[in-house]
Amino acid sequence: MPALTQTNSHTTHEVVNQPRPLGDYNLFTSDPALREGVVREGGAWAETELAALGEQAGRQDSFEGGRLANTVLPTLKAYDRYGNRRDEVEFHPAWHQAMQRACGEGLHAAAWSDPRPGAHVVRAAKFIMLSQVECGSLCPVTMTFAAIPTLRLVPALFEEWGPKLLSGQYDPRFRPVAEKTGCLIGMGLTEKQGGSDVRTNSTIATPLDGAGEHYSLVGHKWFLSAPMCDGFLVTARAPGGMTCFFLPRWRPDGTLNALRLCRLKDKLGNRSNASSEVEFEGAWAVRVGEEGRGIATIIEMASLTRMDCILGTTGAMRQALTQAVHHASNRSAFQRRLIDQPLMRTVLADLAIEVEAATALGLRLARTFDDPAQAPLRRLMTPAGKYWVCKRGPTFAAEAMEVLGGIGYVEESSLARIYREMPVNSIWEGSGNVMCLDALRALARTPEARDALLDEVTPARGLDRRFDQFVAGLDGLLTEAGQDEGRARRVAERLVLALQGALLLRHGAAAVAEAFCASRLAGDWGWTLGTLPNGLDLGAILERTGAEAGAAVPLRS
Repeated sequence: MPALTQTNSHTTHEVVNQPRPLGDYNLFTSDPALREGVVREGGAWAETELAALGEQAGRQDSFEGGRLANTVLPTLKAYDRYGNRRDEVEFHPAWHQAMQRACGEGLHAAAWSDPRPGAHVVRAAKFIMLSQVECGSLCPVTMTFAAIPTLRLVPALFEEWGPKLLSGQYDPRFRPVAEKTGCLIGMGLTEKQGGSDVRTNSTIATPLDGAGEHYSLVGHKWFLSAPMCDGFLVTARAPGGMTCFFLPRWRPDGTLNALRLCRLKDKLGNRSNASSEVEFEGAWAVRVGEEGRGIATIIEMASLTRMDCILGTTGAMRQALTQAVHHASNRSAFQRRLIDQPLMRTVLADLAIEVEAATALGLRLARTFDDPAQAPLRRLMTPAGKYWVCKRGPTFAAEAMEVLGGIGYVEESSLARIYREMPVNSIWEGSGNVMCLDALRALARTPEARDALLDEVTPARGLDRRFDQFVAGLDGLLTEAGQDEGRARRVAERLVLALQGALLLRHGAAAVAEAFCASRLAGDWGWTLGTLPNGLDLGAILERTGAEAGAAVPLRS
């Protein structure tokens, strides 16, 4: 019999005009704004180290690990098989890989033990890069970083915990800290009835000894962040008022502490990271600071965690921009590449300006943590910066997603995860209103903060008439700011735009600074991204996106 031959093909089409996946590029060397900012703010000594991390984090398998950690979610193991309480959280291996990278790079502690100027700037650059890969793992890193200065207030406690915190080791084993090579710290402040108003917390702390060092805690926390950590800084009402406590997972005698995880939160984003509700059933804790001084202790920690909200949003925006530019550079419509079409170029350039401004601000604020003399600027601009940058995040991510169209909206796209991630940084550690009111308090109670900001913007005067006009109205605004809480958002916005404008004019690329002043400061900017005025050098702005390290064809200026 003659051999049968197939005469019909079942292939309906071949895939064309679709970008290849972006990966295997260097997150540091491909980002001029980040590189320049690190050098400018005192971290030049770490360029080789940062480039090595940028190459490692930018690998395709790193991004795949970030996807897996957010697909296979943490689970609560409340009991062991015999019915004993465990209150343990289990994770996918990809989570542990992300944590190992972050702790190995020292994001949780190294800046506190590194004497070199610019240590906080270098940490900030690392945080921006790792935020592009996997955001959830940076929550316990941030809280540990913020907790270290507070734990040092109790020398005996830090003598036990300090070496493990500063070790640079990630040890996920569920056992007492004395048996581990490294440890992490979480936090629990929010209760059901109060939210951001910690003064309404109802958890009760009862002294267990005459010295008032050890307490028994009874109550709840509506959000206990990163419940898999080894210890937690929490607030409770002691006889002397609202007080800060350190609550370890294990008591000194090696038994599990009475910290009962009720459930893990089913969150919109940040899904790789566990957040929980918890009940304290006579949990053993150590007092941190004086009784009644818990709020002041929290405020000190908050400046550090809020700083990381700015950095995390900046990194997520940077990755969203990178994905959008890569897609637009490698996909055509109506006989032209997307990136060659005038309106698309305007949208992408506007996104790029936003990232450059956020990067400049974040690295400048990081330097204030390296220099105690810059505390007034830090006190004012950290809450203002968190408000503005984090508020821009969701809008930014939605615009970047729209560049990709339908493929950006599906879960296979990292843009969907970035979009869901954005709101948490605006909500966590104080929502937008809380941040703006805190900036007003800084102006009212820290007079030198106003002067510190003016010292930052004054050197840029004379470089651009639009900037000069914008800053001219700033002095009166600062003087009157505390008189009208209803305008607090407007005040915070203008504070940040003034500082970003000054940084870009003094240190940024000319095309970026010109576009920033023409849009953000001159009043000729529309209500959405992509409404830049005419006459700007969009090609020069887009060339700085650096995304073309992974694109098939280079950008044209």
